[in-house]
Amino acid sequence: MDRQVPNARVAEIALRTCWCGGELAGLERRLAGRPGVRSASVDRTTATAHIAFDPAVTSAHRLAGELDEAGYACDRTACPDSCCQPGHPPVGPADEREPAPVHERHEEHEGHEQHDEPGGHRGRGGRGGRSGHGDHDEHAQHGAAAVDDMLRRFVVCVLLTIPIVVFSPIGHSLGVTVDRPLGLSMAWFGLVLATPVVFWGGWPFLSSAGRSLRHGDVTMMTLISVGVLVAYLYSLFATLAGQEDVYFEAAAMLTTLSLIGHWLEMRSRFATGRAVEALLTLAPPTARVRRGGTESEVPLDRVVVGDEVVVRPGEKVPVDGTVGEGTSYVDESMITGEPVPVAKAAGDRVVGGSLNTTGAFTFTATAVGADTALARIVRMVRNAQASKAPAQRLADTAGRYLVFVALGAGLLTFVAWSVFGRDHGIGFAVTAAVSAIVIACPDALALATPTAITVGIGQGARGGVLFKNATALEDTAGISAVVFDKTGTLTAGKPAVTDVVSVPGTSDERVLAAAAAVDRRSQHPLAEAIVGAAEARGLVPSPAGGFDSVPGHGVTAVVDGVTVLVGNLRLMRRERVDASALTGTATALAASGKTAVYVAADGKALGLIAVADPVRGTAPAAVARLREQGLRTVMLTGDQRGTADAVAQATGIGTVIAEVLPEDKAANITALQSGGARVAMVGDGVNDAPALAQADVGIAIGAGTDVAVETADVVLVHDDPADVAYAVTVARATRRKIKQNLFWAAIYNLLAIPVAAGVLYPGLGIQLRPEWAALLMSASTIIVTFNALLLRRLRPPARHPGAATGGRTS
Repeated sequence: MDRQVPNARVAEIALRTCWCGGELAGLERRLAGRPGVRSASVDRTTATAHIAFDPAVTSAHRLAGELDEAGYACDRTACPDSCCQPGHPPVGPADEREPAPVHERHEEHEGHEQHDEPGGHRGRGGRGGRSGHGDHDEHAQHGAAAVDDMLRRFVVCVLLTIPIVVFSPIGHSLGVTVDRPLGLSMAWFGLVLATPVVFWGGWPFLSSAGRSLRHGDVTMMTLISVGVLVAYLYSLFATLAGQEDVYFEAAAMLTTLSLIGHWLEMRSRFATGRAVEALLTLAPPTARVRRGGTESEVPLDRVVVGDEVVVRPGEKVPVDGTVGEGTSYVDESMITGEPVPVAKAAGDRVVGGSLNTTGAFTFTATAVGADTALARIVRMVRNAQASKAPAQRLADTAGRYLVFVALGAGLLTFVAWSVFGRDHGIGFAVTAAVSAIVIACPDALALATPTAITVGIGQGARGGVLFKNATALEDTAGISAVVFDKTGTLTAGKPAVTDVVSVPGTSDERVLAAAAAVDRRSQHPLAEAIVGAAEARGLVPSPAGGFDSVPGHGVTAVVDGVTVLVGNLRLMRRERVDASALTGTATALAASGKTAVYVAADGKALGLIAVADPVRGTAPAAVARLREQGLRTVMLTGDQRGTADAVAQATGIGTVIAEVLPEDKAANITALQSGGARVAMVGDGVNDAPALAQADVGIAIGAGTDVAVETADVVLVHDDPADVAYAVTVARATRRKIKQNLFWAAIYNLLAIPVAAGVLYPGLGIQLRPEWAALLMSASTIIVTFNALLLRRLRPPARHPGAATGGRTS
C-alpha cells in the first residue's frame, strides 16, 4: 500500500500544455529522478503533478521552474513555506500570493493542506477559507481551456481539410472534375491548405513529441507526429519536384481526425473528476456571524473557530459546528447519502455544505477551511484519484515499449513494400507505413487504468465510501475475508444499562454509584452508559482520585478512601478479587447479548452492571451481502465470549474471536493472513488502529476516532456496515473495467497493426489509409474511456432513517 513519506512536502503543479495521457508516464519518471524528489505522480484526469520532495534539497518553486523549462508552461509560484502550517498568515511579496497552479503542503499534515483562494487570498487552517476552492477551480479551468483549444483547432482544420479532400484523388473518385482549383495544381493547392493544418492544428502533437524527444523519450504523440510529418514531407518534396502524386489529404485528415479523437478523450478524462470538484461549490461564499451581539455577513475565509454562526431556513451551513440555539431539519445527503433530512437541536453537530430546510438555528464553528468534513472528503478523493495503481505501472511500461513496436512496425512495413511491392510504388509503401505507425498508438493502453480508477473512486465517494488511494481500491477488490470490530461497528456504540446486580449486603444504588464515581473519568461508551444511568436515578457519585485505565481490563480509582475496580473478569482476577458468586449471573447476561461489568471495592466484589449495545439495524443485511459476495466474515472483539456470540448470532457472523486485548488484535489479523486470507479489517476505535494497519485493507467507520480514520485505507462516511459490501462492489467492478480496458487495448493493437501494414491487401485488396487509421486509433481510446464511465451505473445501498446510528469510540 502507499505510505506517506515522513518530513516531506507535496507540491501540486498544474500542467497547462500537457495534451496526451501517454506523455505523463515519461514525465513521472523524469520527475521521480530529480534530486530531492521522493515520489511523483500525475493525475491524468486533471493534468496535475503531485510531487513529494525533501525541502532541504529542492522546492516547489524550483520544480515548477524545471517543468516550465521542459515546456509545460507552469507558473513559477508556490506557497511560502510558513503558510503551510495552519494559523499562519500569508507572507512574502504580493506577487507570490497571487493564485497560481502550484500548491504546497506538509505531507504529514494532510488535514492542513494549503490552498490558494479566489481573488488572491490564501486560505489558512485556522482562518477558514474555501478549503481549496481556488486551486481546484483553477485546475478545472486549465482542463476546460485545453479541451476548448483542442475543439477550436479541430473546427478550423475541418474547414481547411474539406477542400483538400474534395480536390484530391478521393474527390475525383466521387465525381469532382475540377483539376486546378484557384488556378493552382492539386499538389500546390494541397500544400497551401495542409501547411496550417499540420503545423498549427497539429501543434499539440508536434510540441508534445518534441518535449519527449528532448528527454530521450517517445510517446503516442511521437507516433502521430511521425505519421503526419512523413505524409506531409513526402508530399512537400514531391510537389517541389513537380510531381502530382501527393498525400496532403492524408496528412490533413490524419491531423484533423487525431484532433477530434483527442478532444473526445480529453473531454471524457476531465469529465471523470467533475463530480468531486462539484462538491467544492456546496459551501456558500459567505457566512452570517454574530460577534459582540452584532450580526453581519462575512466572507467564508473570515470565519474562525468559536464564531457564532446564524443559519436561516433554506440557507446552506457554511462550516462545521455544534448547534447552540434553535431546531431544524438539515439535508446532509451530500455527505452521508441519507435522503431524509436530519433533526438538529442544541448539542447536535452540523456539517459545512449541508442544507438547512425548515427552522433557524445558531451554531458554534468547530472546524473551518481545510479542516471541515467536506474539505477533508474532497481532498481524500482527489488524492486517491491522483494516485497510481499497480496495474497502471504495468500499463505505462507496456505502453512505452509498444511505441517502439509501432515505430518498428512502420519501418518494417515501409521496407517490405518497398522491396516486395515495387509494383505499387513508393507512395503505397509510405501510406502503409504511416497507417501502421498511427494505428498502433497505445493511447488506449495508457488510459485503460486511470480512467477506471478515477470513475471508481468518484463513484465510491458518491456512495459514502472513500478510498484513500488507487492501491486501496485495487486491494479491496482482492480481499477474501472481512473482520469486524463489534462495538461501534456492528453495534450502535451507544450502550445503555439494563440490569444492576448486587451481592448480599450491598444495594444496587451503591454498586451503581461506586461504578459511576470511577467511570466519570473514563470516555469509554460503557462508562458513559453507567454514568448516565446513575444520573437518571438521581445518584451523586463521590469524587474519585488516582484514576488509572488498564487496557483490555477496565479502570480503577480511589473513592472515599477505598480503591474501586470497574471492569471485566480479567481485572478481578488480576487484582485477586473473588468474583465467583457473580460469574454465573454474568454468563447468563452475556448469553442474552449483554456485557457484564464487574464492580469491586476494597478487594471485595460488590456486584454487576449489565450494559447492552444494540446491533445496528443494517448489520445483518451487511453480513449477508458479504457472504453472497463469497467473503468470509469474522468478529474480532475484546468483549466477553457470551456477548460476542450473541451479536454474531444476531448478525450472521461466521467466526468469532472474543476477549482479545487491544495489542493482540493485530496478531489475530496476522494469523488469518498466514492462513492465506486477504483480510479487510473494519473498526472505529483507537484500539482498532494496529489491526487496521496490519490488515491488507483497513476500513474505518466515519464516526470513529481520528486515529482509526488516519490509519485506514478506506473510510466509510456513514456509520453503516452495509457500505463495506458496497466498497467491495465498487472495487471489483473497477477491477473488471481495468481488465476489460487492458484486454481491448492489447487485442486492438495485435489485430490492427497487421491490417494497417497491408497484410490483407494482396489477397483481399483491403488497404487502411492513414486517416482511417487515425479514426480507429481515436475510437479505441474513446471506447476505453466510455467503458470506464459505465461504472457510474453502480448504485449505493438504499438507506433507511435510523438504520445507521452514530457510532462511538470503543
